[in-house]
Amino acid sequence: MSERKVLTKYYPPDFDPSKIQRTKGPKTTGPKLQTVRLMAPFSMKCISCGEFIYKGRKFNARKETTDEKYYAIPIYRFYIKCTRCSAEITFRTDPKHMDYECEKGAKRNFEVWRESKLAEETEEEMLDRLEREEAEKDAMKEMETKVLDAKTEMHIADALDEIRKRNARAERAGKDGQEITVTVEDKRDEERERQEKEDMKAARLAFLGGTGEKVKRIQEDGEEQIGESSSSAAPASVSASMPSNPDMPPPTFKRTVKKKKDLGAALGLKKKPSLV
Repeated sequence: MSERKVLTKYYPPDFDPSKIQRTKGPKTTGPKLQTVRLMAPFSMKCISCGEFIYKGRKFNARKETTDEKYYAIPIYRFYIKCTRCSAEITFRTDPKHMDYECEKGAKRNFEVWRESKLAEETEEEMLDRLEREEAEKDAMKEMETKVLDAKTEMHIADALDEIRKRNARAERAGKDGQEITVTVEDKRDEERERQEKEDMKAARLAFLGGTGEKVKRIQEDGEEQIGESSSSAAPASVSASMPSNPDMPPPTFKRTVKKKKDLGAALGLKKKPSLV
């Protein structure tokens, strides 16, 4: 027993520490696994057999360091086995909510205090909400600016129209210096007069023949009438300037009914006399 209390131990001359076989220790390749002793962080129910595992029960677990991180905090994953069916249960740390998260193999029991805590807004969620509200405010401000710009453009366009109308009234002023107001009704009357003149010109050209003389229209009662436009007659100066050809027969616009050919007689069919 006194040998274990000495400060130095004897090493033979042929001792080689590199030949010592090490069976335990962290692996150099693959995920970093480590055997630890822990207690269940929450009460859970096994999915395979329905066994309830209460909070604080001790297990020999395997600890794995994942590649995920919450800011600079690494996230660890733990593997345990069910006490009844030895099914694998996995859960990992949750630094965001300062808790653990069950991944597979079991279902976490309902906890009232946990639900109320999750319903509360964290600092990170509050910051995200404030950022969203600020972005929405910026969008609304941009929309209001666009509406104001559109209204300003409309006012500018109205002012330009008013200036154009004022200049037009100044140009149409009388010789005595009196201003002539141009209204919408006057513009409509001018447009109507111009349309009537165009209609008269088109009707006059339509009633002229190829040689330049007026076309005569034969009525049913045998009277001849010189074709005129629906609105008014052609001026006398225009009719005097048109040449006349007495040898050319006047055209007629009377509709002639063509007699139908009796096809029944050609086929040898006799038409029955009508009783009426």
